[in-house]
Amino acid sequence: MNLFSKLRERDAAGNPVRVGLIGAGKFGTMYLSQALRTPGIQVVGVVDLSPTRAMENLARVNWPKERYAAASLDDAVKTGGTHVGDDWRALVAHPGVDIILECTGNPIAAVDHCLAAFRNGKHVVNVTVEADAFCGPLLARKARDAGVIYSLAYGDQPALACDLVDWARTCGFPITAAGRGHKWLPHYRESTPDTVWNFWGLTAEQARVGGLNPKMFNAFLDGSKPAIESTAIANATGLEAPDDGLAFPPGSVDDIPTLMRPAAEGGVLARKGMVEVISCLRTDGTPIPYDIRKGVWVCFEGDTEYLRRCFEEYKVVTDPSGRYMCAYKKWHLIGLELSVSVASVGLRGEPTGVATCFNADVVATTKRALAPGEILDGEGGYTVFGKLAPAAKSVAQGCVPLGLAHNLKVVRPIAKDQAVTWDDVEIDPSLAAFTLRREMEQLHFGAAAQ
Repeated sequence: MNLFSKLRERDAAGNPVRVGLIGAGKFGTMYLSQALRTPGIQVVGVVDLSPTRAMENLARVNWPKERYAAASLDDAVKTGGTHVGDDWRALVAHPGVDIILECTGNPIAAVDHCLAAFRNGKHVVNVTVEADAFCGPLLARKARDAGVIYSLAYGDQPALACDLVDWARTCGFPITAAGRGHKWLPHYRESTPDTVWNFWGLTAEQARVGGLNPKMFNAFLDGSKPAIESTAIANATGLEAPDDGLAFPPGSVDDIPTLMRPAAEGGVLARKGMVEVISCLRTDGTPIPYDIRKGVWVCFEGDTEYLRRCFEEYKVVTDPSGRYMCAYKKWHLIGLELSVSVASVGLRGEPTGVATCFNADVVATTKRALAPGEILDGEGGYTVFGKLAPAAKSVAQGCVPLGLAHNLKVVRPIAKDQAVTWDDVEIDPSLAAFTLRREMEQLHFGAAAQ
C-alpha cells in the first residue's frame, strides 16, 4: 500500500529503479506509456528486433524524442535518458540495469533472456507467461540460486489472480478455486488465424486496419492462453489442475460461488483447491450479463458457522448454502499495470507471483490430424492448441508443452484432439529451453519423466 511513496523517495534521492525492456510490442509499449508518469523508475534501455519500430512506439505513447536519444546504455545511465537498440545481451549485462522486463512473447527467446539475466545478477519480470508455463518452476529456482528475483507480471491475469489468492489466504480463508474469465464455446478450440475474427466479433478488414495479429488473438480464442495462464496460477499458488482440463463453466460474477464448489455440493469442481476459467457465454452462445471475461477471481469458503453468519450480516453474494463467496477484479489493464511489478521487485524484493511448484502443464494438442513432415506452428496457429493438464500426468505421458511446440517437424501420424508427445516430433536438443524443460521434468518427477 505504500509503493508509490517509496518510489517518490527513490526519485527524490536521485536513485531510481533502473529497468531494461526487451520487446517493445503491445505489452511493452503499454508499460512505456506509463513509465514516464511513474516517479523513481528509469528505463535505461529498450531493445527490440526493430529499433525503428520501438522508437515509433515510444513516439506513439508521447515520449519526447530527447528522452530516448541516449547514444549508449552508459550515456543513458549518466543522463537519466533511454537508449534504444537491438543488443539484448548488452542490456542484460550492463551494470546500470537492475531489472529486466522480458516482453517479447517468444517463449524460446524468453528462456535465453531470463537465464542470461540471472547470470548477470539481474532481477527479471517475465511478461512472456508462455515460457513460465513450461519451465517457470525451474526459472524460479535458477533465479534463487543466482540471488535474484524472478516474477510474473502484474497487469497480466496470473499475477492478479495470485494477488487475490494471497489476500484470501492472508485473511484466513480456505480457497476452493481461483482463475480468470474467458469467452468460450467448445468449437473455438479448432479456430485458426483464418477463422478468428468471425468468432471474435470483428471483420478481417477491421483487424487489418487495427494492425491486430490474428495468431495472437487466436491463442486467446482457442483456449491456449487460458490454459497457459491457469498453469502459471496453479504453479504459483499451489492450486491443482483439473484432471481432464479446463471445463469453462458459463456464469456471471455472482454465479462464481455456486459454480466453484465441489460437484458433490452442486458445483463443477472435482475437489477443492483447483484452477478454473469462467466463460462469459452460455452454451447456446448468448452473452451473460456482468461477466468476468476480462478479470480474475478467487472463491473461498466460510468453513465455520461464525464466518457464514458474517457473510449473511454483511449481505455478500454467496452460493445458495451461504458457505462460499468470491472476490474478484473485473478488469486487467495488461502493461499499464506493470509498474507494480517493477516497484515490488525493485523496492521490496518481492515478486508479484512466482512458481513455487510444478502442479500444472499446458499440453500441445492437435486441432486436426497431422501427417509426418508437417510443422507445428505453436500457440494460436493452425496445428495445435494448449490444453491444461496435471503436470504429473503430462510428464508421465511424455507430452510436449505448448511453449515448445514451435517449428517442430512431425515424424509420425497424430490423430485429431491428441496430445503431442516427444516421440511424435523432431526436437533440437541444443535449445536451452528444451534442456531446461527436461531438467525440470527430471528434478520433479525423476524416473517418471519420459
